[in-house]
Amino acid sequence: MRAADRMFGAVTIVHLMFLPNPQHSATFDCVVGGGGGMVQRVSTVAFEGIEARAVDVQVQVAPGLPAFTIVGLPDKAVSEARERVRSALIASGLALPARRITVNLAPADLPKEGSHYDLPIALGLMAAIGAIPPDALNGFTVLGELRLDGSIAAVAGVLPAAIGANAREEGLVCPAACGAEAAWASPDILIIAANSLIQIANHFKGTQVLSRPQPRIHEEQVSSLDLRDIKGQESAKRALEIAAAGGHHLLMIGSPGAGKSMLAQRLPSILPPLTPSELLEVSMIASVAGEIEGGALTARRPFRAPHHSASMAALTGGGTRAKPGEISLAHQGVLFLDELPEFDPRVLDSLRQPLENGEVAVSRANHRVTYPARFMLVAAMNPCRCGRAFEPGYACKRAAVDRCTADYQMRISGPLMDRIDLRIEVPAVTAADLILPPPAEGSAEVAARVAAARDIQRARYAAAGLPHVRTNAEAPASLLETIAQPDAQGQKLLRDAAETMRLSARGYHRVLRVARTLADLDHAEKIGRLHLAEALSYRALADDVRHAA
Repeated sequence: MRAADRMFGAVTIVHLMFLPNPQHSATFDCVVGGGGGMVQRVSTVAFEGIEARAVDVQVQVAPGLPAFTIVGLPDKAVSEARERVRSALIASGLALPARRITVNLAPADLPKEGSHYDLPIALGLMAAIGAIPPDALNGFTVLGELRLDGSIAAVAGVLPAAIGANAREEGLVCPAACGAEAAWASPDILIIAANSLIQIANHFKGTQVLSRPQPRIHEEQVSSLDLRDIKGQESAKRALEIAAAGGHHLLMIGSPGAGKSMLAQRLPSILPPLTPSELLEVSMIASVAGEIEGGALTARRPFRAPHHSASMAALTGGGTRAKPGEISLAHQGVLFLDELPEFDPRVLDSLRQPLENGEVAVSRANHRVTYPARFMLVAAMNPCRCGRAFEPGYACKRAAVDRCTADYQMRISGPLMDRIDLRIEVPAVTAADLILPPPAEGSAEVAARVAAARDIQRARYAAAGLPHVRTNAEAPASLLETIAQPDAQGQKLLRDAAETMRLSARGYHRVLRVARTLADLDHAEKIGRLHLAEALSYRALADDVRHAA
């Protein structure tokens, strides 16, 4: 670095040279601290859920005792940006002037969290001292974390930040590692994805051109999990197909080793890939959670399987920064809860509202965020604590088998059970089943039927003016009278069953939704008696258990 300081009144002129490597160099005349100190402004974002709110980073370099202050409700990570910015600028060939530096993050009453404020603060300082043109950052949203050597590290939330910038007709400056992710926001958005501060400075000076990154998607590997691996369990496979076709919640009750987990793990193999709109929804949540690797998105539906020791914050979202939980990370995919009664009852009951309206609200004293949570709940459990209640001739040592079974299954509350559409028993597999050859039908054949049923549903709800409704499980109750009207015989069966099984209004509507899915799988226009009878059979299991209790 070559520096010659000449004092002219209150103005210091500093000649600075960046020497990143022998191939790139940038030389600047930096004017520092004239008059009361101009305010340099840079746009960035603060995250509220998956929404990116605009934040104005105001940087002032003014005469006074040397100081570096950040105000505007910064958290610890933002406050520590002072040291990262200072070291990164020194490593890039720039020293902070011996003046009073004030950084204000406006609006001042909005909490600022995360390390992505490093880059806008550093670029604002560089513009304030003349290291880059003062108008270079006009029309750009900036985010990125700085390393001490001046390189730029990846941060969470680049995709929603890019979508927000595109909506404001702004460009984006972000880490190079996140450039492919940002490119999904729009083919027209201007993106500067750099590896270091020096690259950004040279880009604005015109000595180095950073090309626009291209969107990338993960190469999907062929899964080795296939329904053909499961021998027997034909009724369970049928229930899995219905759940996948209509987006319905499923509960499997069976002895240990019956294949419940194997069935659940093969559910993604029969689900259709994400549509473009669903891909963006899922990726925005994954971006805020920092779970996008290498900037590449994936069209595979999420499959989340938290352990039964998971806390409420881990499942529904929360923590000091109100991050998305497992139910939001499973949005448009599957949430698999194995050993369902072993979860904390309060944690399970926290799922009731998201199961109903497809979103979860995380409230804190100073802010409230809402995350999407439209997922398929697939749960598995043993019939009792020892798991042998379904074995013929088994006598429980604790109590009568019926009583022991009811006590264990009653750990799941009635309102939560009422929200589960399909409840099936998974019997133990016999040796006779295991020696049979593999079934002829695998995941590919079932996936084709599921995709065809989902296409029917998507077209139906689009024609009804509800393009955001994609499956029968999401259909509003007011529409069921039109799309799920059974014939005369079916109507009588449903009326009688509703009285006998004491169906709630929610249970009644869920039976209709499942019957509509069964009709779609059969490509039937009307719901028949057989469709209703099968739909009702999937609700009978838990009701029998509760009557036994």
